[in-house]
Amino acid sequence: MLPSAESLQGKPVPDVTFKARLDDQWRDLSTNDLFRDRTVVVFALPGAFTPTCSSTHLPRYNELAPVLRTHGVDEVLCIAVNDAFVMNQWKTGQDAANIRLIPDGNGDFTEGMGMLVDKRDLGFGRRSWRYSMLVRDCVIEKIFIEPERDGDPFEVSDADTMLAYLAPDAEVPEPVVMFSRAGCPHCARAKQVLREHDIFFTEIPEDGRINSIVLRGVSGRMTWPQVFVGGQLVGGADEVQDWVANRAATRAG
Repeated sequence: MLPSAESLQGKPVPDVTFKARLDDQWRDLSTNDLFRDRTVVVFALPGAFTPTCSSTHLPRYNELAPVLRTHGVDEVLCIAVNDAFVMNQWKTGQDAANIRLIPDGNGDFTEGMGMLVDKRDLGFGRRSWRYSMLVRDCVIEKIFIEPERDGDPFEVSDADTMLAYLAPDAEVPEPVVMFSRAGCPHCARAKQVLREHDIFFTEIPEDGRINSIVLRGVSGRMTWPQVFVGGQLVGGADEVQDWVANRAATRAG
């Protein structure tokens, strides 16, 4: 049986050592390294590369991490019972620059949380139940635990629920998507403008599937980049600069 949220809130997080691999070197990360004197959002999930984790849970936290930081969060951590090599490869494939992936390879932290569950029916061994929590100076302030039932429920540990708890009136940004081409100076300019204003965006680079014909199909144009905000076409680098300026003026006024 999983612990209740009420039994965990107000308690310290487990005191463990994570075996991480940074810059091709092993490094021990302690609970204090990650949580002492800091405000941290944690989301835990069954495993790297699994469908819900890869398509929804991690990407949305990566997208909203800049917003969480504007409301006092120092870092967003993703914890899974996977080894450091798997977690590092998953982070690279997900382009998850806004969050830190923590390998709980032996399940020590997850077991200390009471969230270690048996997934041998899937060939997974023991894995983490899905949950999220807000931790201030090593103490759990708030935790959202998915309901205990068959399958892999994903209802309350999402990034939007965490943001709503932390800052109920926070403005949730519309998704920004950029179709780009390697070596394109206009693409580089558009990316620089977005980054200078802390606007998170998803980049879709030209490759064997995304080419000028596809670009014209989705945008009606054949020049790079093309940027969409909330599903609406903004345009190229000049239009992106105008959109950012208008956005800043609206917020200031």
